[in-house]
Amino acid sequence: MEPEEYEAIARLEATHWWYEGMRHISAALLRDVNLPPGATILDAGCGPGGTSAYLSRYGRVVGLDLAKEAVNLARRHESLAVVRGSVSTLPFADSSFDLVTSFDVLYHRAVGDDGAAVAEVARVLQPSGWFLLRLPAFEFLRSDHDRVVHTERRYLANHVRLLLEGAGLKVRRLTYANTFLFPVAALKRGLGRLRPRGEPQSDIQATSAFVNTLLTGVLRFEAAILRRWELPIGVSVWSLAQKQ
Repeated sequence: MEPEEYEAIARLEATHWWYEGMRHISAALLRDVNLPPGATILDAGCGPGGTSAYLSRYGRVVGLDLAKEAVNLARRHESLAVVRGSVSTLPFADSSFDLVTSFDVLYHRAVGDDGAAVAEVARVLQPSGWFLLRLPAFEFLRSDHDRVVHTERRYLANHVRLLLEGAGLKVRRLTYANTFLFPVAALKRGLGRLRPRGEPQSDIQATSAFVNTLLTGVLRFEAAILRRWELPIGVSVWSLAQKQ
């Protein structure tokens, strides 16, 4: 990811519709997960730390990121312990965490082997521990934003299942999300490919208060659906898996 992108995320992640919506979806998928009191949580690829801070409601959170810019920003959150390191070689002992989260990380070109990274997650999970994963979906949705954040690969749900099962994890939930906005995203990215290729633009941009409230509401509605059901298509693919 380009270094300035971390600054943009840090400025917006507390209120921007995308991040707020993703937090609602995370809560929906974690709703029936029974974590022990004082649960230990790893946010693998924590970025500037806003999502890691949100996860503190579930237990004691350690944030990990390879980028020094992200680590420096994440350390501004007093509730977090932040470690610089790679998801491919996690600097933690076996069976260290009750929950590991990874939000839009394993797609990155710096993660050469996503299967090896998931195996590392499985290694540091406690027996019966949980892994909540989010990844960008569908290769045809590739856009300028992917150039900015260094996307190596986008995923289908069945690929995510194989990735998790290959590390010995049991898939409990597997769904797409950002479903209702999927047609808009597909159209926008299709039209973007018709423009002359120039300097790539990030999707992380401030929006008006009205648009922000509207899109947050759409994702909150999706989160309510995801408490019980899976969605068949979307901009992101999510999974909740458990170590056996």
